Amino acid sequence: MKKLTGVFITGTDTEVGKTRISVGLVAALQQQGLSVAVMKPVASGCEQTVDGLRNEDALVLMQQADVKMPYDVINPFAFEPAIAPHLAAIEQAVSIDMSVIQDNFQKLADKADCVVVEGAGGWLVPMDAQQTLADLAVRLELPVIMVVSIKLGCINHALLTVQAIKHAGLPLLGWVANCIEPSAQQNEIIESLTSRIEAPCLGVVPRLPEAESASDYLDVSSLLSG
Repeated sequence: MKKLTGVFITGTDTEVGKTRISVGLVAALQQQGLSVAVMKPVASGCEQTVDGLRNEDALVLMQQADVKMPYDVINPFAFEPAIAPHLAAIEQAVSIDMSVIQDNFQKLADKADCVVVEGAGGWLVPMDAQQTLADLAVRLELPVIMVVSIKLGCINHALLTVQAIKHAGLPLLGWVANCIEPSAQQNEIIESLTSRIEAPCLGVVPRLPEAESASDYLDVSSLLSG
């Protein structure tokens, strides 16, 4: 297995807890002795501050990372409207330039053992008229970890996402069951996904208090063995 130098975190949808799981993954990798950088290449729903537009998810990721870089390197494309990134970019008359993201990713990779890159929304969220977040993951040549919010409908969303990742030619390193909504069929849903997804389940994360890390529920050993 190739040494883990970076990973792309995608979700089955928006609001599935990608950031909570990404932060937990960073912490779990740090506990294994790795220096970890983070990246949130594209973010909408940002707030205007004295330092410029800032995204809450990007700031939370930066707080956990032990490789410190300027905000604009971590989140080069930040948009204020809380809408799909490509629509926000059109509204702001900005072009999302993949080469800028790739250059920033390399700056981070040069300083860290591993870079955790969090996507926006789901796997095929558009970046512009032609390209999606999936194309970015391909360009960065990153293996993928999928976050699944365990709820009604998630099996279909998860399996479609797995197919799309495979179609893109990228390895799915694993998936995380994020139990942020109560479900009487939680165990059955997780069992159904486990039997249908070849990649390992890296953890079942319960609904957690804000201060508690998801790292305690994640097993990253399969990511580091080779």
